[in-house]
Amino acid sequence: MPPDQPRSLAAVAGLFREACRAELHALKPGNVHIFREGHGMTAATFERAAEVAAVRLVTGRTVGDRIEGAVRASLAAVGCNANLGIILLAAPLTEAAFDAAPGESLRAALSRILKRLTVADAAAAYRAIAAANPGGLGRTEQHDVAAPPSITLREAMSEAADRDRIALQYVTDFEDVFAAATAYETRGPGREAVEDVYLGLLSLFPDSHVARKFGSAVAETVRREAAAFSESLDFREDRERALDAFDLHLKAKSVNPGTTADLTVAALFAAGLQARA
Repeated sequence: MPPDQPRSLAAVAGLFREACRAELHALKPGNVHIFREGHGMTAATFERAAEVAAVRLVTGRTVGDRIEGAVRASLAAVGCNANLGIILLAAPLTEAAFDAAPGESLRAALSRILKRLTVADAAAAYRAIAAANPGGLGRTEQHDVAAPPSITLREAMSEAADRDRIALQYVTDFEDVFAAATAYETRGPGREAVEDVYLGLLSLFPDSHVARKFGSAVAETVRREAAAFSESLDFREDRERALDAFDLHLKAKSVNPGTTADLTVAALFAAGLQARA
């Protein structure tokens, strides 16, 4: 297959890196980007993590293998959890890109991939999540990641879907991701389009990462602030100054809408895969 086709290893890895890079080069209020570090991390941390994760994402044998390999490679490269959420979303998309039949849509292929996830996929994902130890993970009475799973990865994600927006994607065939990808495709490429995707997601849903760290009330407050901010942004001549001020406002409170950033990367990745199909 020619190297510019979406199913080649190099092409898919390149699209993943491009999605991560585009997200980092957008001024996303509260999250880490090239314009301002935050939460003890810099953009360079995420760039390095994306670089090494891309290789393991495309060379893994299964969705679970892609997840575990990419997470462990990232942890070894940067010494912290920089992209667990991104990888949990990117692994099924990567599998779908390689598995799609000629003429089949990425989402149709993804739906099939999600339905055939196994207990072994769940075990690999559990090991990756435990190794990354994301902030606010906590413990659950059933299907805790510290114990070997007895259910498939999709079933495990279904158990967490009411409290985690990334897990919910596994239940809805990535509904939020593909809706955001469509919005991005309609808007056209560029930094402002990425910012609008991020703000659109943050306006629609309380961020799961914020909710885990600060509670649902704070997450809902941030969502309302983002919605009000987004509504006025298109009418402002000082767009960048406004984004910068909102960024400072959230970071002063240590609020990091990390789940929203992860969904943004996944949307850009999905858009890239669809554009090259």
